[in-house]
Formats: sequence, structure tokens, C-alpha cells
Amino acid sequence: MIHEDLTMFCYADLSGAVRGKGLPANLVEKRLTSGVGWTPTNIMYTAIGTIAPSPFLSFGDVMLKADPSTRVEVDFEDGTPAERFYLCDVTNTDGSRWDCCPRSALKDAVEALRKETGLTLKATFEHEFVYEGANAGAADMYALEAIRKHGAFGETFLAALSQAGVEVDSYLSEFAAGQFEVTMPPCDPLAACDKAIIVKEMARATAWRLGSSVSFSPRLSPNGLGNGVHVHFSLWDENDKPVSHDADGPLGVSTPAQAFLAGIVRHMPALLAFTAPSPISYLRLIPHSWTGVWSNIGLRDREAGIRICPTFGPAEKVARQFNFEYRAADATGNPYLMMAMILQAGRLGLRDKLPMPEPTVNVDPEEMSEDDRKKNNIVRLPASVGEALAALKADEELAECLPPALLDIFVTNRTAEEKLSAGWSAQELCERYARVY
Repeated sequence: MIHEDLTMFCYADLSGAVRGKGLPANLVEKRLTSGVGWTPTNIMYTAIGTIAPSPFLSFGDVMLKADPSTRVEVDFEDGTPAERFYLCDVTNTDGSRWDCCPRSALKDAVEALRKETGLTLKATFEHEFVYEGANAGAADMYALEAIRKHGAFGETFLAALSQAGVEVDSYLSEFAAGQFEVTMPPCDPLAACDKAIIVKEMARATAWRLGSSVSFSPRLSPNGLGNGVHVHFSLWDENDKPVSHDADGPLGVSTPAQAFLAGIVRHMPALLAFTAPSPISYLRLIPHSWTGVWSNIGLRDREAGIRICPTFGPAEKVARQFNFEYRAADATGNPYLMMAMILQAGRLGLRDKLPMPEPTVNVDPEEMSEDDRKKNNIVRLPASVGEALAALKADEELAECLPPALLDIFVTNRTAEEKLSAGWSAQELCERYARVY
């Protein structure tokens, strides 16, 4: 059968969905220079398929401008068309910055941190997902048998990631039935977000070719376990020297990292508007479920909002491994906005030289007294989209880190999604979002 190679120019919208336009092979080189036309109102699609009230209405035009470094071409060698796409910035038609582009918002955050402090982040995302074709058993968590029973998926998925230029650090069967986790080594924030998108798309592409599906939804059933996204990060200077670790600092945390973490803690309730932005997010974010529901910094604690992670090996390797994990996040968010706002919150902490709240060690904040929680800036994080958006509205300092137009459409989009789903039962939420994500 005849065919023409098709390449997609894509971006991640406010719900993290990857959308774009396809081009025949003979136009790709030209469009890498000139871009592809796009409609501003397209960014107002909600995760569940509606269009939120759009300030753009039917007017105007923007452009998808591909980043050549994000090129993906993966041939599964099974007779199906190859996966071919680029990830894009959304720009004005003259190529200038469009204020509502999530990828550009991350670039702004990275540059603001570098300009003010000379620092940057190295970061990565841990993704959890459920594979429908896993042939899962009740006791498959972390089991060799689980990898065996899910057949060709794992090796095909890892091969697809390799072809797509994504290095994999680990791949494992997770706790829930049919659940798997994939991790990547840290890199610069923009590349980390690009790779987060590629990981999800390659998982979906692999499952589709095996006649199955995957879901990254935070909950697949009301009483089941959820899929999270854990954002790992550390601070580095412009000479590629790690600056998060100080052997003489509290629990090994350096002075600049203390202020950076303090900024995240201060702004964490508002951050949930970006990192846990959907109604389904809050079926997962419940106490005693290994998710972050408190704004605490915990030593090697998988229920802390921010976990101080372990290091492995000899002392001389500690500084380069030392990192932190933001745990109150899931795949219903846009990775660029997640990373941008975590980074901006940390930058504000550095700017104000905030003291780091005392980390918790083998202590559940729920069992602490209210006075002790208050002393350490530990608050219960929002329990709904409405609470998270209210926290964002109240946090003017963090909100001002985004262009006003982007902030406005983000709040409008997420409010519309919340209102539409307000009458759905927990079971219906799970069923609908499982299909979307």
C-alpha cells in the first residue's frame, strides 16, 4: 500500500494533551524554518473534550514553531507507520513570543533563576502508569513475574524510548496491579519536560501496537492505587557544579537549597493548581497513600510533600546525586507549567533568603500538634481543584510569575473542567479520566 511519511508538529496544552498538525515529508524542512499555523482558542480545550470560555473566540492566529532538538522518529518495524513528531513553542505569526505558551513560560523561569542567582536545575520526572495488557496478578508488585507476564511491552517500550533519544534509568513493576514505573537520568528542565511528553507518547504508541492501552490517570478506580508523577530536582551552578549538598548543613542540605525548598513550601498550596490540577487528582491525594498531602520536607519520606532523597555509594559521589523529590503531582498537569512554577517558587525563596522549615524525620505531620505544624510551615494541602485555585488566587507573588494572559486562561480552563465534572461520581471520574490519560 502506498504511503507518505507524516510528521506531526505538536505542543502540550494546558491539560498536558499533545496536539498539533501533520505535514508530508517534503514540507518538514521548510516548516522547521517557517512554522505551522495554529488557532489561539485551541489552547482552551479541556481534558474532557470541551472548549473552556475563550478570550480569543474565533479570532487571531499563532504558529507552532518546532524545536529541532526534540525530533522523534520511531519505527516499530511491525508494518505500522513510524511515530514522527517535533515538540513546539507556540509563537505569534512573526515568530515572536506568545505569552500563553507553556513551554516559553518554563524558559522564562529558567532564565530568571539563572539571571538572579547564577543557578539552574537538573530535573527529571518519574512516571507511573497502568498497562491494560499486563495480565496482572494480585502479588505482582516489583516482581520478575510481572515483567514476564506483560509480554513484549517492556522491551518494545524501552526500545522506542531509545530510538526517540530518551535514556532510561530504570523500569519496574509498581505496587498496583498492572502498574509500571519508568525513570530517566536528570537533565536541564526544558529537556526533562520534553522527555516527559515523549515517554508518555511512546508508552501509548507501544500499547496501541500490541492491541492494548495504558493510562497515566491519577486514579483508575475509587478505591484503587493511583499513578503519580514525581519531580526530582537539584541545584547546579553555571560550571556544572552541584550546589544542593553541604555535609555540614541540616540533613546535608546546602544554604541555597534550604532557601529554594523554603520557597516551594511557602507556595506549595498554590503550586497544586499546576501539579494536581484535575478533579481526579484529589482522589489520589489522600493521607496514608504514599502521596504528598502536607507541605513538609521529609527525610526519605514518601508521604512528604518534598522528599530528601537518598544517595548511594562513596562520599565523593554524594553531592552529584543529592536531590529532592516533589511528590504532589500527576500526569493531568502540563509538565512545562509544573516545572516552571516549582522553579519560580524556589527562586522566590532564594530571593527572600527564606529559612528552611525543619524537616520531619520519621514523623507523620498528621500526628504533630497544630503548634508544631505551624512552627514548621506545615499545612494540609488543598483537597480539591477549587481549593487549589483559591490558593493560587491568594498567592499573588507566585501568580505574578506567569504572564497575566497565561494565568487567566489557565484558571479559566481548569475552572471549566471542574464545573463540568462537578456532578460526576468518583466511579465516573475514574472511568472518564482513565480513557483521557
